[in-house]
Amino acid sequence: MNSRKLITGVLTIAVPLTLAILYRPDRAIRVATGLVAHNVCSKSFVSGLDAETVFVETIDRAGITLLRWGLSYRVDRAAQTVEASLAGLLRSHAVFHEGLGCVLVHGSRQPYVLKSDIAALKTPKALPLLPEIAGNAVVEPADPLLKIALDHAFEEPAAPPFRRTKAVVLVHQDKVIAERYAVGIGVDTPLLGFSMTKSIVNALIGILTQQGLVTPSMPAPIPEWRAANDPRHEIEVEHLLRMTSGLDLDETNSGFDPSSQMEYLHDDMAGFAVKAAMVAPPGKRWAYSSPTTELLARIIRDAVGGPEQTLAFAWRELFNPLGMRNVTLEFDGAGTLHGSSYMQASARDWARFGLLYLNDGVVGGRRLLHPDWVGFSAAATLDTDYGAGFWTNRSEHEHAKARVRIGIPRDAFFASGDLGQRIVIIPSQHLVIVRLGDSVDPTGDMRGLGRLVQEVIAAIQN
Repeated sequence: MNSRKLITGVLTIAVPLTLAILYRPDRAIRVATGLVAHNVCSKSFVSGLDAETVFVETIDRAGITLLRWGLSYRVDRAAQTVEASLAGLLRSHAVFHEGLGCVLVHGSRQPYVLKSDIAALKTPKALPLLPEIAGNAVVEPADPLLKIALDHAFEEPAAPPFRRTKAVVLVHQDKVIAERYAVGIGVDTPLLGFSMTKSIVNALIGILTQQGLVTPSMPAPIPEWRAANDPRHEIEVEHLLRMTSGLDLDETNSGFDPSSQMEYLHDDMAGFAVKAAMVAPPGKRWAYSSPTTELLARIIRDAVGGPEQTLAFAWRELFNPLGMRNVTLEFDGAGTLHGSSYMQASARDWARFGLLYLNDGVVGGRRLLHPDWVGFSAAATLDTDYGAGFWTNRSEHEHAKARVRIGIPRDAFFASGDLGQRIVIIPSQHLVIVRLGDSVDPTGDMRGLGRLVQEVIAAIQN
């Protein structure tokens, strides 16, 4: 045999095999099936949405659409589980637990399930510090300009990408002035916030800071990093909040990145993230990273004493004082808060959370967050438009300037989640705007959000 042909033949086999070993496309596909299983589980069992609609909307997004031909799912109502697969292979399983949402099951190992009395946690020992922001009925806009703003927020383009707005709540001077919901969704329907959950983690760290248990400037209390010769012992809590840890945990949503694989392939997500190597000194490099927030979730768990204590802490110190009633916090298979992506709450509850930051961390005369916390959270990180758990217009970054140009004021900052979940906080206008939906526009329909903000401000100033 000709040696050149032999080499060519070997390379023909070896190169694809090497690439498959290095990049593990099976893992990326399992990320996709994990995403489908988890989202269908959470949105159907917690939010009560139609499973088929959820599935269709879930696979209509970048990357996942490439696998649309073979993706399928099966809901077992009796067992309260969802299974997703690609052509019957690379299956992922999610299981629902009442009051705790859904968790992915990997292999034969059963996930840790909290032993909390959810009903007792949701029963406050005192009246909420935040007064009611609306009555039981949907608040119809009294101002025609607000009605037009809501009409625009829910209108669909003639062709994709579709916006799929699910809920909009407008709060001015601590009261709902108008709101609207898609068919099948109401004032009490919990809706998935995706990465707005990161802002909840920010608040829990802020409460711990106010209570003197954690400070942003302290070294991250992670035992695996304590060795003097481990450069990660220099990572501070603030670096994790601002996503400047320097860890090799960048998020690309490709299915191959560590963030995607942490979310959908690992029981102990923080345990996976804590092993990451450093690629830059702390505080010098910014990269968006869900694993960074998951490390904060573990810090919260350890600070308050465990999984059940984490849930109790969140209800006692945050949700009940704000009068947030329709909330589900999910936990990973190791019992750590799924702090990067999976909290569900009603649109009004998300608005109540926004009011905590609008009012500088004070509710009903009681300070929940450290006095400097809101300004700290809204201040830009390095040369980005990201703060600490929030995105911000208080930045010289082009994205921030672009948002100002389309009508979102300079002092605004916002919680943001995949597919256009947003809580926009605008102190200069005493305004909180919540928009929830499933927009597959790459920007999460930022232009539509800008129009909504601009029209609402025009209405309240009219």
